[in-house]
Amino acid sequence: MDDGTRSELLSRLAETIESVTAGHPVRVAIDGPPAAGKTTLADELAVVLRAQGREVIRATIEGFLFPRVQRYQRGEYSPEGCYFDSHDHDTMCRVLLDPLGPSGDRKFQQAVYDRGTDTALCLPVTEAPTDAVLLFDGVFLLRPELADRWDLSIFVSVTFERTLDRAQTRGEALAGSAASATEIERAWHNRYIPSQQLYFATARPTDHADIIVHNDELQRPAWEIRSR
Repeated sequence: MDDGTRSELLSRLAETIESVTAGHPVRVAIDGPPAAGKTTLADELAVVLRAQGREVIRATIEGFLFPRVQRYQRGEYSPEGCYFDSHDHDTMCRVLLDPLGPSGDRKFQQAVYDRGTDTALCLPVTEAPTDAVLLFDGVFLLRPELADRWDLSIFVSVTFERTLDRAQTRGEALAGSAASATEIERAWHNRYIPSQQLYFATARPTDHADIIVHNDELQRPAWEIRSR
C-alpha cells in the first residue's frame, strides 16, 4: 500500500487511467459509501486529466435515480430499498455505459433524472471521442449487474463513523435546506450504513476493485493498485 499527498494520489490515478488500453472511451467507476469523498475525487481527477489533454465525461449515479416515490416504496429508512430500489441501472447502461463500451456508438446521455425537482431530464445526445474518459461516481457500482461495464474501478474506502461525521458537517454547511444532525444520524444508522453492509456482504466490492483509496485522511490518503 502506498501513501502520500493528495496530488500524488491524483497523479498516480491519472497514470493508471492512461495505461488502460481500449478502442473506446475508458469507463472509470468511483465507488464507495455515501460521504466517502467520491465526487470530490472524481472532480479533482477530471481537472488533472483535462490538463493532460484528455476529454473527460463526468457523470454520477445521482443522475440515474428512480423517482422518489419508487425509491422509498419500502419505507424512508429501508436499507433494502436503498440498495434495490434507488437506481435505474437498465437506463444507465442503455444511454451511457453501453454506448461508451466496446460495441457502442459513443453516443450517450450523462443523466436522465434531476434529483432537485424529482423529474426526468431529457439531455441532448452527445458523441464522445474514442479516447475520452468517463469518470462516474456513485454507490453500489461494483454490484454484479454493473461490474463488467467498467474498464477501471476505484473504491473509496472510509470508516462508516467518518462518513457520518462528514455528512453532518455537509448538512450543517447547507444552511436553510440542511437536515438536522438527528435526521442525518437516523438516516445513516437505519438506511445508508445497513445498505452498505448488505452491499459488502453480497457483492464484496473491495475484492473486485482495481484500486482502493483509503480516504479517511483527505490530505494524506493511502492507496492500493492491484494487478489487472
